[in-house]
Amino acid sequence: MGSLFDEFQLGDLQLSNRLVMAPVTRARAGDGDVPTALMAEYYAQRAEAGLVISEATNVSPMSRPFDRAPGLYTREQVESWKSVTSGVHRAGGRIFAQLWHGGRVGAMGLLDWRQPVSPSGFNDDVDSLHVWGLLGNRNYVRVSATPSRAMTVEEVRATIQEYRQAAEHALEAEFDGVEIHAANGYLPHQFLSAHVNRRSDEYGGSVANRARFLEEIVDAVGGVMPLSRVGVRISPYTSYNNALDDQVPQMYAHVATSLDKRGVAYIHIADVNGWYGEPDLERILDIVRPRYTGVLIANGGLTVDNAKSLVGDRRVELIAFGRHFIANPDLVSRLKAGAPLNAVREEGLYAGGATGYT
Repeated sequence: MGSLFDEFQLGDLQLSNRLVMAPVTRARAGDGDVPTALMAEYYAQRAEAGLVISEATNVSPMSRPFDRAPGLYTREQVESWKSVTSGVHRAGGRIFAQLWHGGRVGAMGLLDWRQPVSPSGFNDDVDSLHVWGLLGNRNYVRVSATPSRAMTVEEVRATIQEYRQAAEHALEAEFDGVEIHAANGYLPHQFLSAHVNRRSDEYGGSVANRARFLEEIVDAVGGVMPLSRVGVRISPYTSYNNALDDQVPQMYAHVATSLDKRGVAYIHIADVNGWYGEPDLERILDIVRPRYTGVLIANGGLTVDNAKSLVGDRRVELIAFGRHFIANPDLVSRLKAGAPLNAVREEGLYAGGATGYT
C-alpha cells in the first residue's frame, strides 16, 4: 500500500512525497506578463509539495487566455522566473513550468489587437470560451472571445518551435522540468478534438493526424531536455472550452500509447468535469492505464480519501490538488497531522495582491 507521504522517484528527480500542487491560474503577473516578487513568495510557501507545477504559462504573445498570466517568451520573464524557482528550491521543493497556448481561447484586446488562431477557424461556439480580463477598476471578469482564424501549416510548425523555445527558457529559469498543457480546451487539445479540428491536411482528419501537433510538441521539447523531465496534461471528456470529441476512447488510447513510447515523465489526468460533481476519472483510467506504463497524476474534484485510495491501490502514482493548495499553503503538513483544511475564498482568486494569495 502506498501513502501520500512516501518519497517518490520521478525519473531522476526525488520527490519528498506524492502530493503535487496542480497548476492554478492566479493572474498576479506584472506588466509584460512578468513574474513578481509576490509570486515568488506564493510558490515558496507551497514548496513542501512533492512537486509544484506552475500556473499555466504562455509560450507566445498569441496565447494569453487570461490577462496577467505569466509568460516564458521574453528575456525579462525568464529572469524574473528565476526568483520563483530559486525560492522553491531553497525550501527543498521541485517545480515544473506548465507550457500553455490558448489558441482560439482568446480576445483581440489581450492579443495586441490580433485575431486568435486555431486549428481550423471553427467559431460556432465562441460564446462558450473562457477568456478573462482585468478591468481598469481592478475587477477581474470574463470577456467575450474573438472569433479565431485557421492556422497555416507554417504557423503550426512555428508554434511548435515556440514550445521548444519556452522549454529552453524554462531550463534557463532553472525549472526542474515542464508540463505541456494539452487539456482544458487549449491549443493542443483543440487539435486533438474532432469537434474543433476540421483540417484536411496532415494535422487533421484521422486520430493519428489530430494527435500529430501534440506529438511534435513533445518531440521538440524533448530536443531541449530529457523527456523524463516532461509531463503532459490531458482532460479527455471535459466540456470546458468545448474541445469535444465523439472518439475519446480511440484518441486517448492513441495518445497514451504514443506518450508511453516516448517515455514522458508522467501523464497528468485533469478530470475537469469532476470539479462540477460529474467525475470521469474512472473511464479515463480505463483508457490510459492499460496503455501507459509510466507515472499517472490524478487531479480534479478529489477528496483526501479519494486520493489516499487511488495511491494506496496503486491505480495512480501521484495526486494533484489545486484548490486545497490555494487555501492551505502548508497542505502536506496539515494532512500529515490530520488537521482541518481551510476552504477556498472566492475573493482574491484572480488578480489583486496578497489578500487571498499569500
